[in-house]
Amino acid sequence: MDEGHVLVIGSASRDVSGRPNREIKLGVSNPGRVLRRVGGVARNIAENLARLEIDTVLLTAVGRDSSGKRVIKTCEDSGINCSHLRIIPGARTSSYLMVLQANGDLLTAISDFEVMEHVNADYLESSRELFESAAMIVVDATLSPSALAKVFELAAHYQVRVCADPTLPSLAGRLCDYIDQLYMVCPNAAETTALCGLDSPANDFETAVDAARHLVSLGTKIAVVTMAEKGLAYADGNGGGFIPAINTRVVDSSGAGDAFSGAVIFGLLNDVPVDEAMRLGVTAASLTLQSSLTVLPNLSQELLYEKLSI
Repeated sequence: MDEGHVLVIGSASRDVSGRPNREIKLGVSNPGRVLRRVGGVARNIAENLARLEIDTVLLTAVGRDSSGKRVIKTCEDSGINCSHLRIIPGARTSSYLMVLQANGDLLTAISDFEVMEHVNADYLESSRELFESAAMIVVDATLSPSALAKVFELAAHYQVRVCADPTLPSLAGRLCDYIDQLYMVCPNAAETTALCGLDSPANDFETAVDAARHLVSLGTKIAVVTMAEKGLAYADGNGGGFIPAINTRVVDSSGAGDAFSGAVIFGLLNDVPVDEAMRLGVTAASLTLQSSLTVLPNLSQELLYEKLSI
């Protein structure tokens, strides 16, 4: 494995999800289940990496509030190095409110990531030594345009590979200027329009493969387009392929994409072939779908390879 830590930069939040017992009815109270968990795309990826025994450092911002304390404790308990994150007095820790359908699919959501304005260029510049010693950098698109510019400036200066998660269709466009500087990018189908300039999202094998290849033609080394239960397409300079999803009883879809990214990055850091890294990612996502938590608490290298079945 490459020497150095993985530097993960982006959101850390408290997530609240509500899932009705049956088909949801608008305008009335629906009986169901409400879950409160620690989340955030960057934080979730960081926890997956830490549980896979990767030295992981998280750069994010939280408020000096009860949610911030919970986020930090959860991160530290999982093995993430939180000694460089920012605690902002008077700010709200990021939160993400999800309303799910009875089958677990997302109906709608509200995100509050205002505190991310404190993950700015000055903060990243003050963390320069962490970029210099990193084996890889992972970002999500909650970073502001100026923060992303600083990330890629430092990554280029120290010649560190950068992987990115577009996070949301509304944020994915922030990565467009950096496609040719990315080692890997993992949009879901809905995010491909902002990244690839497609008229409609990738929605099947053919369009997903085309989108992945297009991202590679724009300069990224590895591109992955995930399509939930339809599987995923990937491409790199040697070609690409398609991997179907594992038939899984879905308990909660939250965090599955982040588990995928974490396991793929784990594989790439250990120099496994790209197709095997994708299989590791799909396996991690499948395991996470079967849990009500955003990150599988018993995730390990041994479990990942034990369950590797595609």
